[in-house]
Amino acid sequence: MNDPSPAGERILAAATEIFYTEGIGAVGVDRIAAEAAVTKPTLYAQFGSKANLIAAVLDRRSRDRQAAIESMLADFDGDAEARLLAVFDWLAEGHGKSGFRGCPFINAAVELPDARHPARLVILDYKRWLRTMLTSLASAAGAADPERLGSDLQLLIDGANARVVVEDDRSAMRDARRVASSLLASDLSNRRTSPREA
Repeated sequence: MNDPSPAGERILAAATEIFYTEGIGAVGVDRIAAEAAVTKPTLYAQFGSKANLIAAVLDRRSRDRQAAIESMLADFDGDAEARLLAVFDWLAEGHGKSGFRGCPFINAAVELPDARHPARLVILDYKRWLRTMLTSLASAAGAADPERLGSDLQLLIDGANARVVVEDDRSAMRDARRVASSLLASDLSNRRTSPREA
């Protein structure tokens, strides 16, 4: 998506905050326009529709999240196994921040059941990126089946995010990290003792 104008940036900032804290369906464009100090025609001129605005919000979140995780990993000083688990540590830190209420992509998907909604493609692309990134880290760590392990690790992350929403359990991602460590250790142990590797 193209970078928006200054007015578009204000709209994006307002919509990002309100959609996350109050939900997508509960908030109309009048409220977002008022918070962004723009007129409703300006909002529509910038984004065309509420659906497109939702997609733009999630696209910005996705790009920011990917860049932050990639930057963290680039600066991380540790072996391949530690790098994989560092993703869980980074996410756990986010869980502890005030105002965190789960994964914005899962939250949005729950509110947007229509697979044709423009935001659904953004959500799907982010989740695919996450699984691909975890799979790549699992491969670098020497996993016997990196794709399976990457998928399992994504399930752990999504489950931890869901537990925050349902139970306000801020330790869920730490628990997910513990399970991820066990899965990785088991995978590597099985690979070392495999007859093909002996």
